[in-house]
Amino acid sequence: MVERFVSLSPAMQALIGTLFTWGMTALGAAVVFTTKSINQRLMDGMLGFAGGVMIAASFWSLLSPAIEMAGEGAWPSWFPATVGFLLGGLFLWGVDKLLPHLHPTSSMDEAEGIVPEKRKRSTLLVLAITLHNIPEGLAIGVAFGAVAADFPSASLTGAIALAIGIGIQNFPEGTAVSLPLRREGMSRRKSFFYGQLSAVVEPVAALIGVWAVYMMEPLLPFALSFAAGAMIFVVVEEVVPGSQENGHKDLAAMALMLGFAIMMILDVALG
Repeated sequence: MVERFVSLSPAMQALIGTLFTWGMTALGAAVVFTTKSINQRLMDGMLGFAGGVMIAASFWSLLSPAIEMAGEGAWPSWFPATVGFLLGGLFLWGVDKLLPHLHPTSSMDEAEGIVPEKRKRSTLLVLAITLHNIPEGLAIGVAFGAVAADFPSASLTGAIALAIGIGIQNFPEGTAVSLPLRREGMSRRKSFFYGQLSAVVEPVAALIGVWAVYMMEPLLPFALSFAAGAMIFVVVEEVVPGSQENGHKDLAAMALMLGFAIMMILDVALG
């Protein structure tokens, strides 16, 4: 099984990796079939855990390889990582400003006065999660593409660890979409459908990431850092505030540290 996966093309490997992350989102969205609401402490802990996973993945799977790759070229080793990282954050910030969306960590009741139509609120909620899944899919694609391009600092196990880590943090994202939609009165099936739909962009973004590696190999350190910056922006702007706004700050903080530690172990031990 492992040998067969290794023999696949990087595009197919990235596609399988993001199908896994998509499946984890669907698994999280499937919680809607068992309940209409979820314990807020549990949700905040899950969000904190997801934030820790994303922070660790951003460094060990993306920024660290980018710095090592840059050291082998003409650029100072810090330059591509810094520029790419900041551009990734600026890109997500710009997307947030240009495209209307509802923060997934906000309650539907809080948004009532801003977006009065239920259908519109639902659409904006799904759009928010979908936008934030783009850099995750891109990161997986770039990671597998870097391995195929024989960059010394890139490893297949590291790319797999990245996909696993993103899959873990996608579970609460699926739940964060499907349950609010269910509370709005949407059917369980539709709530699940839109919850899992938010991750449909990840396989597409992964294929774009693989293609970018082959087309622009010298820019790979920038691409890796760009994905890291976009992911960190999501954590700081959405995940961490959302995990603490209900008063469970200590729980969210400890869950974040646990998520960081688990992702660090996955990446270092497997990589």
